[in-house]
Order: sequence, then structure tokens, then C-alpha cells
Amino acid sequence: MANKRDYYEILGVSKSASETEIKKAYRKLALKYHPDKNPDNSEAESKFKEAAEAYEVLSNPEKKSKYDQFGHQGLGGGMGGFGGGMNMDDIFSRFGDIFGDFGGGGGSPFDSFFGGGNTRSRQSSGSNIRIRLKLSLEEIANGVEKKIKYKKNVLDPETTFKPCTVCGGRGQVTQVRNTFLGQMQSTSTCANCGGIGKVVNTKGKNSNSKGMIQKEITTSINIPAGVEDGMQLSLSGKGNESPVGGRNGDLMVLIEEIEHEELKRDGQHILYNLFISFPMAVKGGQVEVPTVNGTVRLKIDSSTQSGKLLRLKGKGLPSVNSYGKGDQLVYVNVWTPTQLTAEEKNLINELEGKSNFLPNPSEKDKSLFGRVKDIFRG
Repeated sequence: MANKRDYYEILGVSKSASETEIKKAYRKLALKYHPDKNPDNSEAESKFKEAAEAYEVLSNPEKKSKYDQFGHQGLGGGMGGFGGGMNMDDIFSRFGDIFGDFGGGGGSPFDSFFGGGNTRSRQSSGSNIRIRLKLSLEEIANGVEKKIKYKKNVLDPETTFKPCTVCGGRGQVTQVRNTFLGQMQSTSTCANCGGIGKVVNTKGKNSNSKGMIQKEITTSINIPAGVEDGMQLSLSGKGNESPVGGRNGDLMVLIEEIEHEELKRDGQHILYNLFISFPMAVKGGQVEVPTVNGTVRLKIDSSTQSGKLLRLKGKGLPSVNSYGKGDQLVYVNVWTPTQLTAEEKNLINELEGKSNFLPNPSEKDKSLFGRVKDIFRG
């Protein structure tokens, strides 16, 4: 993570750049380092992927907001960008419209010079599937393996295909146009077969127009400890199948955090409201406090004031991207009885005039906000 370049630096734009400026900057780099223009050039391929990753984040308002606030760490490592796992087919599948903005043919601006590049592979990829997965705070704290069920499109075994008559099975059609520079040749995806090169010949009675049926899938997914609500995990190749030959889509798993009854999350820290009796606040004692990994015994010092913050070091949540854990912060509240017997009222009346029971806060007691700030700083 430390060696990862800034996305704005990669695209050469400022943080205030508009959506159009970001798209234009990415398109310029994509054309410069396009694999068709730089065959067998590993450095150009790396820069092409790097630019695609930067654009994937900065063109998405939600991811851009997280990145602006927290940098790469806010994206959850490989869950925000590509994390090094996306190949050329993935990039063309997601951003094919970027290349199609040039030349009007729907393909890369280099297609007419280099034979169409990756047009077929990006058109025949299966679509992604998105599901939601609810996790308890305890599961988030420790990581968990979950079995999930979902439905995906798969090829019906009864489906047969035949070559597309429009493109002759190539998946692409070529047009020649006369310009002031002479004849220009452009290649675009075949609209009849969608770039597959084949069309359905016969299909099963339960399949759709593309010869696909829905099948229920059960798969296991390992959730890393420390994920956050709204994070998205990608399972490569677990999405819908491609009708013919292409790669499967991905399964996108959106994390939803189930609210805990007693514990509240604040980033890596856990917050807990502890209520103690007035006698315990005066005399001190021990109480049991819930954490994400069971209960712990906590010492309450004598003369504890309401509003005191106690820290359980390392009892918070781990970070997805780094070592160490947050803390659990315990906010102490001294409980005031709502009903008193006649005997209890007499005792209170006797204590009311005693000097020890008159408020006399020190500067330390007054600086609540300073103490909160200090405890978060560690």
C-alpha cells in the first residue's frame, strides 16, 4: 500500500477536476499505452492497467469520496480498485465506452490499424452479479467464512449455436469510409451477435433468447476481519456465464453491518456506554463489560465521576489494510435513582449539606473534550 501511486498523480489531474476532465485524462493515457499500440511491452501494459485502476475509482462518486478522505486505505485494498487482479478483458469490459468515443465505430481507435484488438473478448464476457451480505460485529471483528446462495445465468446444455451470417463468425464488422485523408477503415462489434460470432440455433424450452438458464449456486467466501459497512468484495469469475467462449462475470458482494445492541462502531474503535450505581462510583469495584470477543472484567476506581472515559486497549477492530487493532472506549455514566423510599430520602437529605457532596470539579474534570481527543490519539 505504501508504494501505491496517487490516483490523481497517475491521471495528471487535480482533486477539483470534473468528471469530464477525469475521463479525458484517462482516455489520453489509455490511448498512449493501449496494448494494440504497444505490443509485447510490459511497461506500457502496467501503465495501462494503472491508469484504468485510477479511473475506476475517480469516476465512481462513492469511491472517489472515500479515496479523497482516507486515501488507498479507505478503499479496502483490492476491494476499491483492481488490486492487481484485473486483466485486459476486465478493463475492456468495464471501460469499452471510453475507447468507443473515438471514431464512432464502437471499438478502440486502434482497431482499424491493429485488427480489432480485444473487441470480441470484451463483448462476450458474462455480466456481474451483485448481492448483499449481512455480518454481525463479532463476525467483522474476527473474519468469517460464509456460505452464500445466489442465482446465475449458465449455458443451457440443450442450446446449440451457428455462425453469425452478418459478420461471418468474426464478431466484428469492418467499414471503409472516404475522408479527406483518403480511405479509413474502422472495425466495430457486430450488432447481430453482440461480438460473439455465433447466434442461437436451437435452445431448450426453459432457456432465454441467448440460450441461458438460471441455476442456484452455493459457494463459500472468506470475509477478512475489519471490513466496513458499504465495502464491496469481488469474486472473480463467479458471476454470470458468457454465452460462448468469453470469461464469466464477477460476483460482487456488498457488506452490510448488523447494528449491535450494546456496542457502537467508530472506525476501528468500539464505543460502549457503562452505567454504574452511585455507591460504586464512590467506593469503586469491578464490573463486566461486553466486547466483540466476550465479556471482560473492568476495574472502577473509587471517586469515579460520571463522564469518565476508560480504554480497553486492543479490544477494538482490526484494519483490513494494516496491522494492529483499535480500542474499546467505555463511557462511564453514574446512574441516578428515579424512585426513593422514605428512608433513602432521609439519607440523601442528611448528605445534601455535607461539603464532600458539593460539586468541586478540577480542570481535568472540566476538559471532557480534551480527554476524548487524547484517548483517540492513544
